[in-house]
Amino acid sequence: MTRDYSNFLPRGAYAAGSHAKLDPLQALGWHPFFAQQISVDDLSSTPPVRIVEVHRSGLHALGDDIDTVLPPRADVTVGDWLMLDPSHPRSSRVLERTSLIKRRAPGTDRQEQLIAANIDTAFIVTSCNQDFKVARLERYAALAFEARITPVIVVTKTDLVPDPQSYIDAARAVSDMIDVVALDARGDAPRTELTPWCKPGKTVAFLGSSGVGKSTLANALLESQSIETRTIREDDAKGRHTTTRRELHAMPNGCLILDTPGMRELQLTDAADGINDLFADIQDLAARCRFNDCQHETEPGCAVLEAVDEGILDAHRLGRWRKLMAEDAFNSASLAERRSRDKAFGKMVRGVKKIKDVRR
Repeated sequence: MTRDYSNFLPRGAYAAGSHAKLDPLQALGWHPFFAQQISVDDLSSTPPVRIVEVHRSGLHALGDDIDTVLPPRADVTVGDWLMLDPSHPRSSRVLERTSLIKRRAPGTDRQEQLIAANIDTAFIVTSCNQDFKVARLERYAALAFEARITPVIVVTKTDLVPDPQSYIDAARAVSDMIDVVALDARGDAPRTELTPWCKPGKTVAFLGSSGVGKSTLANALLESQSIETRTIREDDAKGRHTTTRRELHAMPNGCLILDTPGMRELQLTDAADGINDLFADIQDLAARCRFNDCQHETEPGCAVLEAVDEGILDAHRLGRWRKLMAEDAFNSASLAERRSRDKAFGKMVRGVKKIKDVRR
């Protein structure tokens, strides 16, 4: 009997955050944005599945009465929705994403690495110890803004310092558009403080270094100890890699949680808009400069430099902005050049193939 998939298409009765029981796809984060990209015929022949786990050997996908492993693909990441082609799984269509977190992959070839897709909220986790670095928080925040994901900074291990307020104030100074939550991850605080962002059908991700408490926070929300945790090293407060893969976990209320491994290196690429959103204060000042192409170095009439001289803008913040913009420009240009080379090579291959076909 052919399954009736019409209830998975857009309709007025569906509302995100509804208290009604979620059907299997909605429980995986399915909502009208994805439904609008397909038809009933698509659903019948290629049912939707979501990638809930990424391994080197394959992609774990779940759907309505579907639990399967697909071949690994560089263009697919955890959180993606695919229209599963049972006959040719590697050719399954990837649906347009609501958001995509990516970075320049470690190494010298400057490839892009996809981190996660279709995330609604990114909890940027740091702790009240040597791990706390404003520059790192700004990197994660720029990444979230570029992906159009709601960033929330979570300051953990507040119980380890006499007065955590200095850490909280520094986190709030990152951007006035980002909420900051300070808590002890081991108690009930995660469930009470983070619940506003963890709604049924939503997907949240924990981002940050190893050892800051990402897995502990995830376990608190999951109301289980399903994710392994480990203590940090006492000498330098650095964490040990416990989470080794990106995997979605379901909360009791129907929210999905992505726990990610700590990233030792976070190089931005194609993130200029996210950086500008994060440093909106500098962008506002730059609009007042005398010259439209002002580089904010030594130019006369530079409103940015004047703000630094007057103590309105912190010189260190300006320096971090310059560093991120330069890094992003370098990585993005390298990627653009590689894409151009790939396009030219593909054109050459097609040309050679066409000549061979004509000769035959």
